[in-house]
Amino acid sequence: MKKIAIIPLRKGSKGIPGKNKKKIVGRPLFSWVLSEAIFSNLDEVYIYTDDEEIINYVNREYAWSSKVKTALRSEKNANDTASTESVMIEFVENVTTDFEIFCLLQATSPFTQRKDINAVLKEVLEDHDSALTVVNTHRFTWNTNGTPQNYDVFQRPRRQDFEGLLIENGAIYATTKKAFLETKNRVSGSIGLVHMSEESLTEIDSMPDWLIVENLLIQRLKREKLQQRIDYLILDVDGVFTDGRVAYNKNGEDFKVFDMRDGMGLEILRQNNVKVIVLTSENSELVAQRMRKLQIEDTFLEVKDKYSFLQNYLQTRGISRGALAYVGDDVNDMANMCSVGWSFAPSNAVDVIKQNADFVLTNSSGAGAIREVCEWIIKYNIRY
Repeated sequence: MKKIAIIPLRKGSKGIPGKNKKKIVGRPLFSWVLSEAIFSNLDEVYIYTDDEEIINYVNREYAWSSKVKTALRSEKNANDTASTESVMIEFVENVTTDFEIFCLLQATSPFTQRKDINAVLKEVLEDHDSALTVVNTHRFTWNTNGTPQNYDVFQRPRRQDFEGLLIENGAIYATTKKAFLETKNRVSGSIGLVHMSEESLTEIDSMPDWLIVENLLIQRLKREKLQQRIDYLILDVDGVFTDGRVAYNKNGEDFKVFDMRDGMGLEILRQNNVKVIVLTSENSELVAQRMRKLQIEDTFLEVKDKYSFLQNYLQTRGISRGALAYVGDDVNDMANMCSVGWSFAPSNAVDVIKQNADFVLTNSSGAGAIREVCEWIIKYNIRY
């Protein structure tokens, strides 16, 4: 059965302007659920938006995945009053009906993981007409007239004895094509429930919410860290190989300065069976030339979403994140640095990176930081 999903996005956002494109842990908000959808059991994932900047970004950045599609959402269904159901109906009427299961994923739920998507799909495939995600919360709720809704005030239960409430967290919905065409609703008929973690109940409506969610995402990535022998070193370029500055002339980029000691360190590292990978958001011929000189075959230029790109690289090669060391200096490296085996920040990296790196190096970028990491890895692997 063909399983597709839409991630509806719109330009307008009053609470947090440009919310869907705003970076959280160094990535656009919508990319968190998009990358999980790519690695789930879905067959196709559509970004459905009125924002052509997002469409261009997605078409360029996720070209490595045949699952990802984009479609332009009408202005009529991208205003403050448009319902999600109206967006889903428009999608089915104007984009495609080539599916058996239709899934709705919300970009404002960055805690969504592929296992959650797969669990919702399984509910529909095996037992139900539709399914959605819920959170079991042990909160006591009240009516506006001052009466309790879900407990007796004279017999207040202990948390461990209290079943709590199941609350819709708005992350994932799925329905069969037949049920959706009949009811024009995201869920109907026999409805299955899939539990997600309580942190996924946090909604992003204000900047304080944003900061809470960002911190929770960082902590989740760090909890899932694994450590093993380091077989791969992932390097950013500007701010890692170089001091972060670039000289321009009237024709464009003129020169960058690289440290020869770093190059020798990488050569020694390769002799110790550690593969070097370069991952940069820039598209620079100077960088390409330098990496060819250093014999770094896996050099990837103009990668904006480094986290999802690296996930694909690892999955296609059967590599564990625990086998990676990563050196980064700015926020677009944050998600990878929080999730690999060991992460390193040059001494002159931005503060938020230094706060979340496993090690802050004594040397600065372009002045021996990479050499310091190479020597640390060699010693670590011997001890390991």
